[in-house]
Amino acid sequence: MVVCNNLRKFSAVAIGTGAGLAVYYYQRLRELDNTVQNSWTNSNRPISEAAIWDSDWDCRDPSSIVRPLKNDTPQEQNRYNSELEKMSVKATRHVVLVRHGQYLDVGEHDKDHHLTELGRLQAKYTGQRLHALGIKWDKIIVSTMTRAQETSELLLKEIEYDPEKVKHCNYLREGAPIPPQPPVSHWRVEKSQFFRDGARIEAAFRRYFHRARPEQEHDSYTLIIGHANVIRYFVCRALQIPPEAWLRMNINHGSITWLTINPSGNVSIKHLGESGYMPAKCLSNRIPREIKNVV
Repeated sequence: MVVCNNLRKFSAVAIGTGAGLAVYYYQRLRELDNTVQNSWTNSNRPISEAAIWDSDWDCRDPSSIVRPLKNDTPQEQNRYNSELEKMSVKATRHVVLVRHGQYLDVGEHDKDHHLTELGRLQAKYTGQRLHALGIKWDKIIVSTMTRAQETSELLLKEIEYDPEKVKHCNYLREGAPIPPQPPVSHWRVEKSQFFRDGARIEAAFRRYFHRARPEQEHDSYTLIIGHANVIRYFVCRALQIPPEAWLRMNINHGSITWLTINPSGNVSIKHLGESGYMPAKCLSNRIPREIKNVV
């Protein structure tokens, strides 16, 4: 009889303990499930400071523009929410960057650097590709260097556009934006050139890369015709990758790079140096210093 009573007590304790553990683990699983559902991409691994996204990178985040709350009164809350709504961005900006076609690196001056016959063909193929995409361009901005100007003339013959929307910009001229990492021994540039070119190219980035204005109702498309170093630097800056990484990328002549700036300020890349629309024999990325057989 005593043994039976002890067994009953032990069974009751075991059942109670088991039930308690079951409830505990069920609750923990629910908490973990909620955490995963709310933020799929989060992990417990420490995040490098360089990897943290700066949501106010263009100084146009509504919360940084609107005057902060003075107090917690309903009137002040209404004022803040109303101004925040007015400054909220609704539209997306698309910035499409095209590298000029192949040119011949002869002569000491930019005016001597004309497109090769291959470069002219590349510009035509790129124009045909942009025409096939059926984009209505809001702005077209061209570097003032000879090879970019010649590329734009050939490219624009292939697409529909408003001539009044074409602008020419000295800030987009080729240059040395920032000393690259890792360093390269075959490319010698004086520090003063980085100092001069870097400030200009950074100014170009700030001019053309930002989220839409609050009053913009529809998505917009900006076409920029420029140079490899400038485009690669823009990509690093827009994606908040260390800008010193710009020389780790390679983009072909006449290629298309497409960046999208969302209303939230998040930036994504749709294409990087796309040139698959050209025949393989027309692809190039290096600058020839002598005339070769035309494709």
